[in-house]
Amino acid sequence: MVAATHWARFKARDGRVGFGILSADRLIEHAGDMYDAPRPTGVTLEPGSFALLSPCVPSKIVALWNNFHALAAKLGKAAPTHPLFLLKPASCLLGPEQPIRRPPRYAGKIAYEGELGIVIGARCSAVSADEASRHVFGYTCVNDVTAGELLNENPDFPQWCRAKGYDTFGCLGPTIATRLDWRAERVLTRVDGVERQNYPLADMILGVAELVSQVSHDMTLLPGDVIACGTSVGVGSMRDGATVEVEIAGIGTLRNTLG
Repeated sequence: MVAATHWARFKARDGRVGFGILSADRLIEHAGDMYDAPRPTGVTLEPGSFALLSPCVPSKIVALWNNFHALAAKLGKAAPTHPLFLLKPASCLLGPEQPIRRPPRYAGKIAYEGELGIVIGARCSAVSADEASRHVFGYTCVNDVTAGELLNENPDFPQWCRAKGYDTFGCLGPTIATRLDWRAERVLTRVDGVERQNYPLADMILGVAELVSQVSHDMTLLPGDVIACGTSVGVGSMRDGATVEVEIAGIGTLRNTLG
C-alpha cells in the first residue's frame, strides 16, 4: 500500500502563510493549488520555524449525527439511510494548538466530539458513490465542539447550528492525510490525558463514498469543504482549561485547550 501524504497549512515565523507536506516535523513547502497539481518550491521549513494552521479553509463543515452503530444502539435510534446533518459555518474554524473560546454570555457545559473529517478536493455535485472517491482529497481529525445546554434551550426548536457554530467550535487538523485506509483506523479522544473515546471507524453506518454521494445531492461541495462523519460513544463535557486531543493514528493528533 502506498504511504499516506500529510498536507498541512502553516504560518512561518515571518508571518507568511502557505502549505506543504509535513514529514518528520519538517514542512516541504509547495505552491499553487493544494488540490490541483501543487508544486514544491524547494523550501523546507525546520521545526520551530512555523506553526500549523487548520489544514484547509472550508466554505462549510457538514456535521453528521447518529452515524455509528454503537451510538445508535445506545441512543435507541434507527440507523439512518440518508445522512442526518447540520452545517457549521466557516467562521467557527480553528486549527491545532489554538484555544477554544467559551461563547460570550454562555456559562453552561461545552462538549467535545472526536471525529473523522472527509476533505473534499474537487467540486462535487450529485455524484454517484462510485464517483465519490475522485472528489475526496483526504482525511483530517475533527473536534466538533458543542455548547450542549443550548441544544434544547427552546423546546420548540432544537438549536443545533447555534450550539455548534460559535467561533472556535470547528477544530480541524493537524494534517490532511491522503491515501488513508480509514476503515482500519480508530478515533481516540483524550481530555487532560484521560481517554474518553476509542472507537473504530469501521463501525460507521454510512461510509465515506455514500456520505459524499448523498450530501452532494443535497448541496454542492467545494474544494476544502469538510464532512465531519459523526461521533460514537464517549462524548462528554470539558471544563475550562481542559486540553482535548483527538487522535487518528494515520493522520496525527489534534490538540486544543478550552481557554
